[in-house]
Amino acid sequence: MRVETNWKLVRRNRRLANFLFFFSMAVLIAGFVVANSQLMNPSADMDNVSLIAAFILPWIVLPVGFISTLVSVRMTNLWVRKPRPEEVIREGLKGVNKRSVLYNYYHFPARHVLITPSGVFAMITRYQDGYFMVDGDRWQTPGGALRWLMRLFRRDDIGNPTEESLRAAAHVKTLLGETAADIQVQPLIIFVSPRARVEIIESTVPVLYADSKRDPNLRDYMRDYARRQAPQENIDAKARKKAKPGKAVDTSCDNGRISPEELAEALDRIILRSGR
Repeated sequence: MRVETNWKLVRRNRRLANFLFFFSMAVLIAGFVVANSQLMNPSADMDNVSLIAAFILPWIVLPVGFISTLVSVRMTNLWVRKPRPEEVIREGLKGVNKRSVLYNYYHFPARHVLITPSGVFAMITRYQDGYFMVDGDRWQTPGGALRWLMRLFRRDDIGNPTEESLRAAAHVKTLLGETAADIQVQPLIIFVSPRARVEIIESTVPVLYADSKRDPNLRDYMRDYARRQAPQENIDAKARKKAKPGKAVDTSCDNGRISPEELAEALDRIILRSGR
């Protein structure tokens, strides 16, 4: 399997996450010092300008520090926090057809795009741990107001993975439209944290664990999916055998069968045009 990862974007966002962390800490410390300057040195004389600055600056500095902290936490969760999605997905895809291609962070909102001879998959991931429930396209995070408040400050609310995965699949479908109009892009939701627990009552989109030791997991899903597509492979092979010598038989897109090389080439051209 060929793996293409947008390391330029990964490194840039990791640096940004680290910068925001130190920036927010510096801003919060500066805000604390300004707000308490009079208390730390009560004998110092302060003119009118200093008094105004001491009163106004905390109302500017502290909100900036708070907002930058929230953004820093979010960026850290997405780009620094381990386990890394691109690593666990690659591990979970061990044994997939060698002609397959995996793209990481090139085709947002589809963070991960997998092209195999069996199908095309748009994957979105969730790093969150804890307990979640899904019923159709409705997601819930049991735990009450306290847990909701903690997740708010940790910037790790799960949102609606179903809607996000459907948007990702639709985007990839649009990218491949000219090359393979009949290809259906399968959305997938992957939980990468080993501490995540998802109760699946019913799900519009397949919900999988990256860890192959848990059920349902990405590796077993891909094997089962390829097994379900195997009868069409036999039909294509028979068509090639019956074809007259010198006459090409096009089975690349018949009944959902695809040529991963052709589609990968189409995505590569999109990457080159975008300069990523």
